[in-house]
Amino acid sequence: MSVRVGRSGVLVVDKGAGATSFDVVALVRRRLRVRRVGHAGTLDPGATGVLPVLIGEATKLTPYLMDQDKEYVATVRFGLTTDTLDVSGRVLSETAVFRLERYLLEEACRPFVGRIKQVPPMYSAVHHAGRRLYELAREGIEVDREPREVVVRSIVVDEVAPPRATLRVVCGKGTYVRVLAADLGAALGYGGAVERLVRCRVGPFGLADAIPWADVTDGDVAVLWSRVEPPESALAGWRRVTLDERTAAAFVHGQAVEVRAPARGEAGSHVRVHDAAGGLLGIGTVAADGCQIKPVRILHADRPGTRVLPA
Repeated sequence: MSVRVGRSGVLVVDKGAGATSFDVVALVRRRLRVRRVGHAGTLDPGATGVLPVLIGEATKLTPYLMDQDKEYVATVRFGLTTDTLDVSGRVLSETAVFRLERYLLEEACRPFVGRIKQVPPMYSAVHHAGRRLYELAREGIEVDREPREVVVRSIVVDEVAPPRATLRVVCGKGTYVRVLAADLGAALGYGGAVERLVRCRVGPFGLADAIPWADVTDGDVAVLWSRVEPPESALAGWRRVTLDERTAAAFVHGQAVEVRAPARGEAGSHVRVHDAAGGLLGIGTVAADGCQIKPVRILHADRPGTRVLPA
């Protein structure tokens, strides 16, 4: 068996509990023997679910994938507060939950839908003075954090079984479901902490697209490569522009190019740009007149005849 080296794309991983997002990146880098690997959105170590891992040139698409919505299913235990905002942390308070009805929970959720402010938790990967907040938290240091605006698209109450409830949350980047659970618990007067968290979707990628964690850790490398999606899969739903040979050559050299079908009313929007053979050249923005596409991010296609190393 041989292993192809140099391929680009997206490996959608169903992360196992206990692994950090960095652990996943390091594992994929080692197992696939590629240097450039990144992920699209940190997932808590205790959480499971969708973690898109970008490989090779596809790493250039990371910010665009991270900008897309994410969906979580969270089991929240009310009547409990901890320093980590989940049940793995040090217990700060416990309160009996006498009343937790669906309609009360749904009413409490409404103010947390839309553009809201969240204070990042101390146990998070946010940087402060050159260090991660979780590093400071482990040393018993707490620092002031500025509230950040995040977008919560929806919160659906899936199940209520006091003192627990299961919530389905669709949100934008930078949203902490642990903070949402704690704030919701505070609004109910009980406190709350996440007991289980599963990320079901990142942009176009759902759990059905994800490779099981056991296959990532111990499976055949050829199987891993077979599950790598093309880079453009990260931009599913974007408008596609196809260039001929001449305009494609100009685009990849950083020049704005004319498009045959004007994109009226789309000035400033992003499009994915392909060559005539279907390969992804990169990302462009629509010029004010709608008749030109300006390069924003260029992807250099994998070279034909990529060398193959023995497994």
